[in-house]
Amino acid sequence: MNLKIETKRLYLRPINENDDKDFFELDSNPKVHEFLGNNPVTSIEQSRGYIKSILQQYKDYGVGRLAMIKKDTGEFVGWSGLKFEREVRKDFDYYDLGYRLKEEFWGHGFATEAAIASLDYGFKDLKLKEIFAAAYDKHTVSNIILKKIGFIPSGTFTYDNELCNWYVLKNDSFAK
Repeated sequence: MNLKIETKRLYLRPINENDDKDFFELDSNPKVHEFLGNNPVTSIEQSRGYIKSILQQYKDYGVGRLAMIKKDTGEFVGWSGLKFEREVRKDFDYYDLGYRLKEEFWGHGFATEAAIASLDYGFKDLKLKEIFAAAYDKHTVSNIILKKIGFIPSGTFTYDNELCNWYVLKNDSFAK
């Protein structure tokens, strides 16, 4: 996958195998995983496995999560982007917006900035009709971000014995 999305402060680019140390740093932090099932990775091999699954998404669906790189420093902030999803909501397939940031980058608007760019790519370049997102009900910040960027609450569901909020955003409702 050859893609580079640029925002005011970030580059979004395909994840590669050299991102393994950054993925491990991100996903081994228990605070990052507080609203992700409290199951942080414990080895870099787990991070490499996750990267392989993203690379497979690129091959299978032409879409997948993208690395967020801070323009001014070149730092790996986290990831954002779209994913063809069939695991969280097993009753149907959909395109999911997601993001995950290293703790040091929380609260600076990077998730919002990258999410808007990802939606823009999904609707304008991929011509998707709708994009979905989910957030644990207890994850206040993620729920605020999703509503702020235009997602409409569309019910709840249970995942890993946790209540989750379900969101949808239709192409004709997206305003960058």
